[in-house]
Formats: sequence, C-alpha cells, structure tokens
Amino acid sequence: MYNGPKDVSVKTIDDPKIEKQTDVIIRLTTTNICGSDLHMYEGRTSFEKGRVFGHENLGW
Repeated sequence: MYNGPKDVSVKTIDDPKIEKQTDVIIRLTTTNICGSDLHMYEGRTSFEKGRVFGHENLGW
C-alpha cells in the first residue's frame, strides 16, 4: 500500500469481486514492485495515498 514517498506497507484489502462478464480473478502467490514503480515510490509522480502498489505478479 502506498502511504507517500518512500513509505509503503503491507495491508489487508477487500477481496476482489467479479463486476463484468469479462473479469477474472487469479490467486496471487507473490508480488513485488518493479523499476517503473520506483517513480511513484520516490515521489517523482503523482500517486494517490492508499493505492495498491506493485504489478509484478506471480499466480495461478
């Protein structure tokens, strides 16, 4: 969870829900931030506090 520049934390969030017929839910086993996330982490872009960080996912 993004709390501000150079401040991230692990928090429990609501379970995802199917909202459209084309939606899918996968079970994530691992995730991490990547190099492009560093722009937000370092405060070089506008990124809302409370957003879920990271898009490097491994799951099934």
